[in-house]
Amino acid sequence: MTTETSSKLLDGKLITNKIRDIIAGEIDGIKKSTGIVPGLAVILVGSRKDSQTYVCNKKKACEDVGNASYEANLPEDYSKEEVIKHISKFNSNHSIHGILIQLPLPRKNVDGFHPLNIGCLAMQGKEPLFVRCMSKGCMELLHRYEIEIKGKRAVVIERSNFVGMPAALLLRFPFVLTLLSLFEQ
Repeated sequence: MTTETSSKLLDGKLITNKIRDIIAGEIDGIKKSTGIVPGLAVILVGSRKDSQTYVCNKKKACEDVGNASYEANLPEDYSKEEVIKHISKFNSNHSIHGILIQLPLPRKNVDGFHPLNIGCLAMQGKEPLFVRCMSKGCMELLHRYEIEIKGKRAVVIERSNFVGMPAALLLRFPFVLTLLSLFEQ
C-alpha cells in the first residue's frame, strides 16, 4: 500500500499583508462614511518581556491599518479591583471598541478566550462572538491557499487552550470557514 504525500509552502507573511491591506481599506471606509476611527485598548499588567513584545506588535498592527490604539501599563502588584477600574474606564470610552488584556475578562475582550466564546466554538451549530486570533489565522491561511479541510483528518501539534484547542475545534466544525470568508466580501 502506498500513500501519496505532497507538501506546499504556505507564506503567512504574504497572507498577513494582504489581510492588513483589506482591513486598512475597511477602516478607511468606516472613517470616511461615519467619521469613527475604530479603537483598541490594551491593558498590560506587569513587565514581562514577552507580554511587552506582544502589546508592541498589537500597537504596530493598529498603526498599520489606521486603527486607534490606547494602552495602560499597570504594575504587577495591582489588585484585581484596580485592574477592573481600568477596564471599566476603557469600557465607558466610546472611542474604544475592543479591549485586549493579558488575562481575558468578559467585557469587550477581543481575544476570544471568554468561556462563552470557547463554549460556542465547541458546540456544533453555535457561532462564537470571537475566535482566538492565532487559531483563526491558521484557518485563514488554509482558506487563502484553498486547502479543503472538509472530510480530511488533521493533527494539531499544540495542546494549549490558547492555540491548539481552538485550532482543533475550528478544524472540527467547517462552518467557521464560512465566518472567515465574510472578511473577503
